[in-house]
Amino acid sequence: MVSEEIKSKYQLVVGLEVHAQLLTESKIFAADSTAFGSDPNTQVSVITLGHPGTLPKVNKKVIEYAVKMGLACNSEITRTNIFSRKNYFYPDLPKGYQITQDKGPICVGGTVPIRLADGSEREINLNRVHMEEDAGKSIHLAGESDTVVDFNRAGTPLIEIVSEPDIRTSEEAYAFLYEIKKLVKYLGICDGNMEEGSMRCDANVSVMLKGAHEYGKKVEVKNMNSFRNVAKAIDHEFERQVALIEKGETIISETRTFDAATCTTASMRTKEDLNDYRYFPEPDLSPVVISEEWLNSIKSQMPQLPRELFQKFMEEYGLPAYDAALLTEEKEMADWFESLCSKTTNFKAASNWMMGPIKSFLNEAGLSIDNFPVKPETIADLISLIDEGKVSFTAASQNLFPEMLKGGEESPLQIAQKLNLIQESDESSLKPIVESVLAENASKVAEYRSGKKGLMGLFMGEVMKKSKGKADPKVASKLLTELLQN
Repeated sequence: MVSEEIKSKYQLVVGLEVHAQLLTESKIFAADSTAFGSDPNTQVSVITLGHPGTLPKVNKKVIEYAVKMGLACNSEITRTNIFSRKNYFYPDLPKGYQITQDKGPICVGGTVPIRLADGSEREINLNRVHMEEDAGKSIHLAGESDTVVDFNRAGTPLIEIVSEPDIRTSEEAYAFLYEIKKLVKYLGICDGNMEEGSMRCDANVSVMLKGAHEYGKKVEVKNMNSFRNVAKAIDHEFERQVALIEKGETIISETRTFDAATCTTASMRTKEDLNDYRYFPEPDLSPVVISEEWLNSIKSQMPQLPRELFQKFMEEYGLPAYDAALLTEEKEMADWFESLCSKTTNFKAASNWMMGPIKSFLNEAGLSIDNFPVKPETIADLISLIDEGKVSFTAASQNLFPEMLKGGEESPLQIAQKLNLIQESDESSLKPIVESVLAENASKVAEYRSGKKGLMGLFMGEVMKKSKGKADPKVASKLLTELLQN
C-alpha cells in the first residue's frame, strides 16, 4: 500500500478507448446477422471468414451511425473515408487482419461534457471516432486445454471513441463512460451493455509528478466489464505505478488485464508499436464520400441530446438540476416526461410522479417506461385531481395509483369516486368535524392558545382521522386556524 501522502505527489493521467457495437442488423462488410445470443458460428459467411476471392462491401448504416456520434460530440466529420488493414494474428481474427480506419478517422476531435458527484462540470476532449470491424471470441472452458472460437461476432460493426489523455481521476473516467453510454443510447446506435460486451473499454493509464509537463509511460488495461471495474482498475494501476516509481523501478509500456475478483491487474504482453501492425489502405474497398446532402440528411435525423434536454427541463419546465439529471438519464424516460408535460402545466408534480411512484413501480416490476400500463394523459388527469383538491396526494399514491395500474378503462376521477377518495372541501360539512376535534381536546386547545403552536399538527391529524382521510387539508387548516383564534 502506498500512503496518501506519497500518492498526493503524483498526477494520474488517463485516456479511454471505448468500443461500441453498432445496432445494425447486419455486419459492417457482409450480410451476416448481428443478433446477440445465437449458437456459435451460425452467423458467418465466406466474407466474414476471409475466404479467398471474397469482397467486402460497406454497410451504409454504419457510416450514418458513426456520423451521428461525431455530430453529438461536435467532431469534425471527414468527408472522404478510407479503410485500412491492421495486420496481426489472433485465433479469433479469421482474416489475419482487421479492417479499420488509420490515418483518416470519420470523426476528428470533439468533446464529451461530464458532470461529477459534487455538481462540477468539465469537458473531456476526444482525439477521434473511427469505424472498424470486431473480432471473433476465443472461449477457454474450465478444465479444457484447447481454445474454441466463435466467429459470430467477427465483422460486427464498431465505432472506437478515443479520448485525449484528459481524465485525471477514476471518478472522471466513470462519468465519461456514463455520458458515452447515454449518448449512444439516445442516438439509438448502441445499447451500451458492457456486461454483454456491446460496449467495451480499454484504459491507458500513466502517472507523472504534479507540475511536470511530460506524461509518464502509459500502460493499457483491458478486460473490464463494468463502469465500476474501470474505476477500480484505474485506481489500482495508479497505486501500482506510483509504488514502482518510488522504488526507482521503470514502468513497462505493456498491456495488462484486470481481475475483478482481486481488483488487481496482471501483465498480458508488451505493448505493440504502431508499426508492428503494418497498416496499409484496404485494396478491396473504395473510398466512402459523405456528400453535403447526405450529411444534412443525417443531421435532420438527430434526436435531442441529453445535455440539451437537461437545459430544457430546467429552463422551460423550471425543474431543479437534480430532477433534470434523473429524468434525462434514459431517452425513454425523458420522452415520456415530455409527453406528460404536454398534458399538464404542473411540471414539478409531473417530475415528482415520474421519480417517485412511477419509477418505484417500474423498478419493482422490472419494466421499462415503454411498458408502463398507464398513459401520460391519465397521469396528467391524476395530477389535476390533486391540484383541484379533489384527492390528496397520499390517497392518490397509496390507493388510486395502484388501482390505475390494473389497466382498466375508468378515469382517475371515476376510480376515486368508486373508492370513496374524493376529499370533502365543503366548509359547512367539515366545520362540525373540526369543532368536535377541538371539543375532545380542550386541554390541548388551551395549550395552543397559550403559545404551543406546534399542536396544529395534532389537530390536523385528528381531523383527518375523523374524516377518514377525506378532509381537504387546506380547508381543514383554515377552519382550525379560525376556530382556535376565536
